[in-house]
Amino acid sequence: MATARRIEGYAIVSDDGMLADANRHMPDQLKVEGDQVFFERALDGVDVVVHGRHSQEQQERAPQRLRLILTTRVDGIAPDPDNAKARLWNPAGASFEQALDALGLRDPVVAVIGGPQAFGLFIDRYDVFYLSRAPGVRLPGGRPVFPEVPTLTPEQVLAEHGYEAAERRLIDRDKNVEVVVWRRHGA
Repeated sequence: MATARRIEGYAIVSDDGMLADANRHMPDQLKVEGDQVFFERALDGVDVVVHGRHSQEQQERAPQRLRLILTTRVDGIAPDPDNAKARLWNPAGASFEQALDALGLRDPVVAVIGGPQAFGLFIDRYDVFYLSRAPGVRLPGGRPVFPEVPTLTPEQVLAEHGYEAAERRLIDRDKNVEVVVWRRHGA
């Protein structure tokens, strides 16, 4: 049975911890060039991308990537009728390891890219979580990065699950966007 060699999370959020507006759309204010470059380069280095039905990437190479799409519309695992490189996956009906097996993967590097349920599902399994903030952007009533937001900040959620901020990088000077690298304590 497959096991993930490494699980990474990637999110850019508003000041209030949201990754999309109330209509589940990522607004232009969160589409920051430096973050997009960072994100695309990172995904070029993984074996499979995991996300919910409403989350997606829009990079040029997105159709070439293997992916698992979380959904309750299937019982366990099913081929995605729109993408031969993807599998629809219901975690209530099949384990993550079974989903990796369905893609033919044995020891992959995995990137989780959203939404809240996907990020929450892996909260205790990330090796590293890359959290970017778009300063000055607020999305009242939006979709939170983690299910516990806005009761807790994204940083509080990560800290409560054993992660620590290990590094900060400025990834977009014009928009003053930083990514904070969160790693498991002791990793």
